[in-house]
Formats: sequence, structure tokens, C-alpha cells
Amino acid sequence: MAAGSSNYWEDLRKQARQLENELDLKLVSFSKLCTSYSSSRDGRRDRYSSDTTPLLNGSSQDRMFETMAVEIEQLLGKLTGLNDKMAEYTNSAGVPSLNAALMHTLQRHRDILQDYTHEFHKTKANFLAIRERENLLGSVRKDIESYKSGSGVNNRRTELFLKEHEHLRNSDRLIEETISIAMATKENMTSQRGMLKSIQSKMNTLANRFPAVNSLIQRINLRKRRDSLILGGVIGVCTILLLLYAFH
Repeated sequence: MAAGSSNYWEDLRKQARQLENELDLKLVSFSKLCTSYSSSRDGRRDRYSSDTTPLLNGSSQDRMFETMAVEIEQLLGKLTGLNDKMAEYTNSAGVPSLNAALMHTLQRHRDILQDYTHEFHKTKANFLAIRERENLLGSVRKDIESYKSGSGVNNRRTELFLKEHEHLRNSDRLIEETISIAMATKENMTSQRGMLKSIQSKMNTLANRFPAVNSLIQRINLRKRRDSLILGGVIGVCTILLLLYAFH
């Protein structure tokens, strides 16, 4: 009976790890699609002087976005179901006395699921915002071209429109670079967080055995929180300065 329960648990863990690896690859491709979307639209606008040319590549990217979003949502649903099954297993009667170890493993899988879900929704929101902005800028450009080609065009006003449009594009590029830097920083911090959790778990084990080490860990944690606050403040100030530079 115990062997059968152990095999069931290991089978659930194997399926969860497989889904997590597949989700990780999907999310990397999804993030690349979001990052490349705006730059490809800029390239097409520079290549063609009129918006009447069909944006086939843009439509293809939109379809790819919808397809990948559905696939990732399905994988997240499957992983959620596996986590629920593992939770039911740990709460069921007859589970071995290793319940604490099983709960620790289950919590780790739940943290991974939460991180993937948050990353997916954030990337999806960024993509939709970029697409909406691109559609708006395309509409503005079309209005400007229509105004230029009309009779009695005021060249001065057209020039101002074009300069304002160019300024918006430059601001968009700066914001996109800031978002890319922030996403890269987030990925690095996520990786570092996993390493720190592992180190902290080992340090807590040592602290329970040696009280003197516990005092040292408390001081290290205080310093880590202080460094986090300083880093957060620096990132916030830099972001504000970049936005002020972009819109002035």
C-alpha cells in the first residue's frame, strides 16, 4: 500500500516537472514575441510610406499571440490540477509520516505555478498595451497622410504633427527599452530568489542547531531588507527620471 502511494506521488511530481519545463519554454517564446512585436511594426512603418500596405506579418504575429496564449492557459490549468491532486494526496489518510517533506515539495510546486501565472499575465498585458498603442499610432499616421494629401494643406501644421509623431515614437522606444531592462532585472531577481531561498533554508537548519548562528542570520536578514529598500528606491528614481526625460 505504501509502495503504491509512493509511486502515485512520484508520478504526480514527474508530470508536474514536465509541465513546468514546457511552460518555461512557452513563456520564453511568448516574451520574445512581445518584445519583437513593436520593433517589427516600426520597421514596416519605415519601409512603407503609406498605411494602405497590408501588414501581413503583424496579422501573423497577432494570430501567433492568440494561439500561444491559449496553449499557455491550458498548460497552467493542467499544472493547477496536478497541484490540487498533490494537495489531496498529502491530506489523505494513510500517507506516510514524511508529511512535512511532502508539504515542502508541494509548496515549491505552488510557488513555481504562481510565478509562471504572474509572468504570463504580465507579458500578455504588455503585448496588448503595445498592440493598442501601435494601432493608435497607425491611425494617427493615416490621419496625417490623409491631411497632407488633401487640398489646402497647411504645411506648418503638418510639420508639427509629424514632429509630434516622431517624438511619440522616440518616447515609445525609450519606454520599451526601460520595460525590457525591468523584465531582465525581474528574471535575474527571480533566479537569485530561488538561490537565496535554498541558502536560507540551509541557514535556518543550522540556526536551529546553533543559537549563535541564529543571531548572525537575523543580522544578515536585516541588512538584506535594508539593501532591498535601497535598491527599490534607486530603481524607482531611475524610472521616474527616464519618464521625465521621455516626455520632456
